[in-house]
This record gives sequence, structure tokens and C-alpha cells, in this order.
Amino acid sequence: MSLRPWMLVVRLLLELAALVGFGSAAWHLLPDLRWSATFAVPLLVAAVWGTFAVPGDPSRSGRAPVPVPGPVRLLVEWAVLFGSSAALAWAGATGAALAFAGVLVVYQACAYDRVLWLLGRGEGSGREISSG
Repeated sequence: MSLRPWMLVVRLLLELAALVGFGSAAWHLLPDLRWSATFAVPLLVAAVWGTFAVPGDPSRSGRAPVPVPGPVRLLVEWAVLFGSSAALAWAGATGAALAFAGVLVVYQACAYDRVLWLLGRGEGSGREISSG
């Protein structure tokens, strides 16, 4: 399910929305560093997001700059996605934070095959995500 093209597009949009959410939170929470933090915080989050990966992940390039087990990658993904929602709430955008968190929960439920794949993808696991 999670490898269907429309799900990959939704995932991309959620990832971009998370980066925008971190930038927006930085804008509101760091007024003295407003301009630099608004760009630096999302860039830092994106760097972390792209660095830690599960080797052979079919929803990514398959390459892993820093290989990690599936559960660690899932924690990174959830920290970024749900962390953006928390950052928005902290910045005072409670409605946007709740809406984004709700969409994330629905997406994660629809992408259950990826979540299960990551959870079962410890050291040496060879299972693949079903594309059907």
C-alpha cells in the first residue's frame, strides 16, 4: 500500500509540510534569530531525515548514508513528522498542529505495511514491503 504512487505523493507532501511547520515554529519562537532560524531549522531537520536510513528501503533510493535498523528509522520519521506538529502547537498554531497530527495518524494507518516493515527490519532482516 505505501508504495503506491499516490501514497508516495502524500508522504512527500507531509514531509514538506513538516519542514514548513518547523520553519514556521522557528519564525515565531525565535524572534531574535527569525530570518536565519526559519531556514536553518528545516535544513537541519532535512539533513537528519536524509542521513539515517534503512539500507534497501524501497520507498527511498535504497542507499543509506548512515544505516540504521528499521525501528530507529521509524523513530526518526515520527520525530520529524509529529515533532513538527508539536512545534506548531508550541508556537501557538494549535489548530494547524492538531489538523496535521490527525492527517499524520491517518497516513500512518494507511501506510501500515511500511510501519510493520520498519519494525521488523532489525539487523539482518530480509523482508520486503508488499507493493500490492
